[in-house]
Amino acid sequence: MKNPGKTQQKTMLSSNRVLTLTLEFSPSLKFSAKTHIEFRPRSLHGSIMNSASRSSPREAQVNDTACRDSITLEEWQGWACVSPVPAMVNEVIHDLKLLENNIDAHMVFGGNGGKLQGDFKIQEDKKHRAKYQALGDSDKKFQFFSARQIACRLLGSRGYLCQKCWLPMEDCMCSKVKPCSLWHGIKFWLYMHPKDFLRQNNTGKLLWQVFGVQAATLCLYGISEDEEIMWNAFKDAGKGKVWCLYPNQNIVPKTVQDAFSCQSSADLECTHSLTNRYRPLNFVLIDGTWSNSAAMFRRLKEQAKLLWGEEDLPCISLAAGASAMHKLRPQPSWDRTCTAAAAIGVLAELQLLPECSSYGLDKQVEAVEDALVVLLEALTARRLRMGRSITRKIRHSRDIC
Repeated sequence: MKNPGKTQQKTMLSSNRVLTLTLEFSPSLKFSAKTHIEFRPRSLHGSIMNSASRSSPREAQVNDTACRDSITLEEWQGWACVSPVPAMVNEVIHDLKLLENNIDAHMVFGGNGGKLQGDFKIQEDKKHRAKYQALGDSDKKFQFFSARQIACRLLGSRGYLCQKCWLPMEDCMCSKVKPCSLWHGIKFWLYMHPKDFLRQNNTGKLLWQVFGVQAATLCLYGISEDEEIMWNAFKDAGKGKVWCLYPNQNIVPKTVQDAFSCQSSADLECTHSLTNRYRPLNFVLIDGTWSNSAAMFRRLKEQAKLLWGEEDLPCISLAAGASAMHKLRPQPSWDRTCTAAAAIGVLAELQLLPECSSYGLDKQVEAVEDALVVLLEALTARRLRMGRSITRKIRHSRDIC
């Protein structure tokens, strides 16, 4: 996208028009978000934005000092990960370092997602494709794909992105996000695709920024160390305490009311299920594009069958409407929303149940809404500073986070 000329920029800054974004829930909810963001658009008929997360081309040359042969536990967990450092991620980094030494060329990263650039990329492509083909086991190929994506993002983001909010250092929004305690009866799992790891406009990251990594835990798709932690927790909790927030079209969807509302005051088991602090409700949020989500959900079902003997993973369909992020990242349809808005939806609907009305879930909803506003404002301000459009044509991009 070409930058506007000085005349157009001057027109943009002098414009008195204000664009207002409002986040609303379904009318079935008793309260709605109070999201109100104001900013000045470049022009009335501004050019269309490609992505809120794409920055202008950048290059970060990683030298011997910056690029260690491995990721330390401190650095790994600094990116909000809770697992030990994945062995295969460090193996990929070690291979990258060896190749750098062998061909006497530096790794150079740039663009969106910490992608390799230049001549080194050409040589690395040949090497990693050969290694991928040599892996006979399909699961090992899958794990190698995930590890390579994550390794490159980690190396390409060093010194560029804030570890907490995943935004460029100059756009860090951490000081504006207010932490809040999540009710102990709920735990979120952000099941994230590697291509969304460290993505600037990802909204799933807001949940652990607000609630902490123990209440909203990151699990990277295809990283065995992460998936083992998540499934061990599910095994301990039991199938009745695990729910996936996903529109599974193969079964009749359940609402929060269907899944958790006690049908009788004598149904003590239901009440105990909701309030037992030692066995929280585990909500899985699939954090990736819609095109990737089908494979991610399929893997969840396969793991559920290994653990419980059946693929039927309980799913919940939400009544929440579109989030404010629709303005920057439109969804395929208005019944699909971003990851943070999905969390807002389930908390808001649980708040309406008598069993959960005293847990302050409305305050927790408000905290995530506020964080979503902060992210939207940070992304918008960055685009304006770079001379890019802040409007976007609706298309079938299939983004869900």
